[in-house]
Amino acid sequence: MSEITLQIDGLTKTYLPGTPGEVQVLRGADLTLRAGEVVALVAPSGAGKSTLLQIAGLLDVADAGTVEIGGQDMAGASDRKRTRVRRQDVGFVYQFHHLLPEFTALENLVLPQLANGVSQRAAEAGGAELLALVGLSDRAAHRPAALSGGEQQRVAVCRALANSPRILLADEPTGNLDPATSDQVFDVLMRLVSETGLSALIATHNLELAARMDRVLRLEEGVLRAG
Repeated sequence: MSEITLQIDGLTKTYLPGTPGEVQVLRGADLTLRAGEVVALVAPSGAGKSTLLQIAGLLDVADAGTVEIGGQDMAGASDRKRTRVRRQDVGFVYQFHHLLPEFTALENLVLPQLANGVSQRAAEAGGAELLALVGLSDRAAHRPAALSGGEQQRVAVCRALANSPRILLADEPTGNLDPATSDQVFDVLMRLVSETGLSALIATHNLELAARMDRVLRLEEGVLRAG
């Protein structure tokens, strides 16, 4: 059986606790994600998908429950350790690409690798290889403004994979694209996951895309249920 890359148990999260505006978005969410697996996370807007992804990716902290990444229990981990694990083991893709506008496509892939201690030469070679995998070698020297929406999002996917993470977390990665471009980006994403052997948790409103993944989980009233 494949290695468990992400284990979540009993996550709870409440915003504005003890106030009239209190909202409990997670009420004991559990999840097991294995290497090579692509799981769809489906829920209405405001149901807590982004919160779950942020906690899973160590960008936020739950009120209760545990998160293990690659067998490492992150409960009580220092900010330094959380940052190190996040840089090494987790890649993020968002609905909007968030590429740095003053840097080229290749430079946007090089920078996260440099921050992770990779040499300039190795980072450029790794970035060029990723761009080639998604058919963007001829766009390496282009800045984001010179790229189409689909090209920008493909670069964003490559950036998420630049440090060879264990886990890819994607929050509506095709939500800002037209249907044809959305399918193209999703196909690239699925192929890269297959070729690299990482695991992916992808939040989406697109039920057709969700059905193409290995499993579907629905976030209902703060609990994850098989979809």
